[in-house]
Amino acid sequence: MAVVVGIAPLSFVLAQGRPSVSYNQYGVPGLIDMPTAQSAPDAELATTLSYFAGTTRATMSFQITPRLSGSFRYGRMDRYYNTGGAIFDRSFDLRYRLIDEGRYRPAVAIGLQDFIGTGLYSGEYVVATKTLSPRLTVTGGIGWGRLGTYGGFSNPLGALHSGFKTRPGGFSGPGGQVEYGRWFRGDAALFGGLSFQATDRLTLKAEYSSDAYSLETTPGRDLFNRRSPINLGASYTVAPGANIQLSFMHGDTIGLGVNLTTNPKNAAVKGGSEEAPIPVKVRDRTSAQALGWTTDDALKAQLRDGIAQILAQSGIEVEAVRLTGREAVVYIRNERYLARAEAIGRTARILTQATPSSIDSFRIVPMVNGMPSAAVVIRRDDLEQLEHHPDGAKLMFARAQVSDQRRGPAQEDLLDDQFPRSSWSLGPFVKASYFDPDQPVRIDLGVRANAEYVIRPGLILSGQIDQRLVGNRDSSTRVTPSGLTRVRSDAGQYAKADTALTKLTLASYFRPGENLYGRVTAGYLEPMYAGVSGEILWKPVDSRLALGLEVNAVQQRAFNQGFGLRSYQTVTGHASAYYDFGNGFHGQLDAGRYLAGDWGTTVSVDREFANGWKVGAYATMTNVPASSFGEGSFDKGIRISVPLSHFLGKPTTKVYDAKIQSLSRDGGARVKVDNRLYQNVRDYHRPDLEKSWGRFWR
Repeated sequence: MAVVVGIAPLSFVLAQGRPSVSYNQYGVPGLIDMPTAQSAPDAELATTLSYFAGTTRATMSFQITPRLSGSFRYGRMDRYYNTGGAIFDRSFDLRYRLIDEGRYRPAVAIGLQDFIGTGLYSGEYVVATKTLSPRLTVTGGIGWGRLGTYGGFSNPLGALHSGFKTRPGGFSGPGGQVEYGRWFRGDAALFGGLSFQATDRLTLKAEYSSDAYSLETTPGRDLFNRRSPINLGASYTVAPGANIQLSFMHGDTIGLGVNLTTNPKNAAVKGGSEEAPIPVKVRDRTSAQALGWTTDDALKAQLRDGIAQILAQSGIEVEAVRLTGREAVVYIRNERYLARAEAIGRTARILTQATPSSIDSFRIVPMVNGMPSAAVVIRRDDLEQLEHHPDGAKLMFARAQVSDQRRGPAQEDLLDDQFPRSSWSLGPFVKASYFDPDQPVRIDLGVRANAEYVIRPGLILSGQIDQRLVGNRDSSTRVTPSGLTRVRSDAGQYAKADTALTKLTLASYFRPGENLYGRVTAGYLEPMYAGVSGEILWKPVDSRLALGLEVNAVQQRAFNQGFGLRSYQTVTGHASAYYDFGNGFHGQLDAGRYLAGDWGTTVSVDREFANGWKVGAYATMTNVPASSFGEGSFDKGIRISVPLSHFLGKPTTKVYDAKIQSLSRDGGARVKVDNRLYQNVRDYHRPDLEKSWGRFWR
C-alpha cells in the first residue's frame, strides 16, 4: 500500500488555452485507443480518466522535453478472474518523437507502453502523423505486443534477428521490472486513423485498432463483444484545459474519457495581486544625510529600525543590520517570495530608500534556518542605472556578486527581540493512501497544529500534531507480505491513530567551514521513526555540483504515534551527489544503507521551473532480490511540487508536495527528515538565482 500525504491537485486545475493535442483512452497523445506521433506542448501535465466495458484507467502524463514524454497509469479491469474478481494494474509509458513534421514528411514517434509493470497493457509502436490541412490529420503506425494482436503478421524485424520473431510469455519475478527482452518482439500489426477539427471545440476521430482485446473478451470474462476493429469518437473542449471524449468502441460499447491539462510554464492566474515594488531612489550626494551619520549612534539605530520596518511590510524579515560608511549589510529571512531573486530585488530597492546617500553597495545575506546561505552584493549605481533598462535584469545579474558567507551576524548587529522567537499555525490537512486493491483511494481529513521555537540562530525546536476528524485510511485490513523487516509496510497500522504526534525535534544548523553546511536533528523525526539524524553538505555558491553525507540512528515508533517506541533499531546513511544539468533539469544520486538494512542507490531526475514547479521521478535499486522485495520488484515513483502562488496569484513560499509510488514496500526505504540541507541552501546560490532573476525587478 502506498501512502502519500495529500491528493494531487492536478485533476482539479485547468490550464490556460486550448490544448494542441488530444489524449486517447490510455492518457497519451492519440486518437481513441491508438497513439499518434504528436507531442503535447513542452512541460504540459495531463490527467486522464477513461472508462469502457469494465475497464477504468487513470493516467498522468508529462511532456518531459519537447520530444520526450512519460506516463503513469493505474487501471482496473473487471472480471479478470473467472470468479468475477477485478485486477488493478500500475504501468509506466515512455514515448519519443524521432522526427518533426515537415512540409512533406510526417512526424514520427516511437513508444513503449507499460514497459514497467505487470505487462497487462504491454506494447511497443512506431507511429507517423501528418497534417493534411489545418483541420485534418492522418495517422498510421505499426505495433507489437498488445498493439500487435489484431491483424498480426510476422515481425519484419525478424529479418534482422530471429529473436524478434517470438515474444516471450509470462513475467519475471513479481512484476514491475523493465521487460526489455519483450520489446518489439512477436507478431506486429498495423493501425491508423484520422482526426478532423470540426469546430474550435469539437474534434471528430476514426481509427482502425490493432488491439484485439483478447484478455477482455476471453470466455468467462466477456467484458464486451469485439465486433469490429473500427472505433469512432468525438472530443469536445468544455473549458480551457478540460476535454471530454465520447467514443463507440469496436462496434459494441461506449467509451468515455475526461482529460484535464495544466502547464507549469503558464500561471493559472494571470498577473498577480502582490503590491508594486518600491521604486529605486536616486540618491542626492550633496544632501546632509550623506554627512556625519557614521558617528551618530542614535541615528544609526533609527536607520536600522527603519530598514527592518519597511522590509517587514514587504514580507521580508530582518535579523540584523550593519551600516558602515560605504556599505550596508542586511541579514534577511524571506518568508514570502518563492522566487528568491524577487526577495533580493525588493530588498535592494528598499535599501535605496532607507540608507544614507554615502552608502555605495548593499550586501544582502539570506538566512536559512539560522545559517547564512550566501551573500549577494549589489552596487547602488547599478540599481539607479538599470531599473528602467530593457535588459535590466540580465545586466544586473552580470554585475551582481554572489559569494560564500560563512559567518552570521555579530551579536551587536542583531535587532532587538529576534531571539528567542516563536510561531505557530493551525489548519486543515488531507492524507491519502493509494493502490489498495480493496479500495484504491482512502482519504483522511483533519486539523494540523504546528509550532516552532527558535532558541538562538540555527537552534530550532519544532513540533506537529495531527487530529483526524473524518476518513477511512484506518479501515484497511490488507496485510502486505514482506520478505524484509517491516520498516514501511506497516503504514496501515500507523494510519489508525486519530491523534498523532507526527514530529517533535530539536535541530541545529551551522556552517562548519567555507562552502560547508551542517545539520543535526534529534527527536521524533517522522510518524514512524525517532532518533538522531546528522548531515553535512559541500556546496560552493557558484557551482552546479554539491556533495553530501547523512547518517541516521533511528528506532521505530509505536503505532499510536505517541511517545512510545518499538524494538526495531537501525543505522542508515547515504552519500549523495547533486547536479544541476541546466535547462531546468536536476539530478540526484544517493548511495548507502536503507531502513531495512539493504544497500543500494537511488537515482532521481527532476525538471524544475523558475516559478517553483517541480516534476520528477526516482528509482531505487538495492541488494534485495525482487522475490524478497515483493510485488513491484523495486521502489520507484513520481514526485510533484506545486507552488500555491501559481494558483493564488500572490506571492507565498508555500508549496504542495506529492509523491506517487506504484507501491510502498520495505526495500529502498529512507528516513523522512525535515529541512535537509541541499534543497534549502541552494536557492540563493548563483545557478538557482539565475533561474528566477527575471523577477528581480518585480
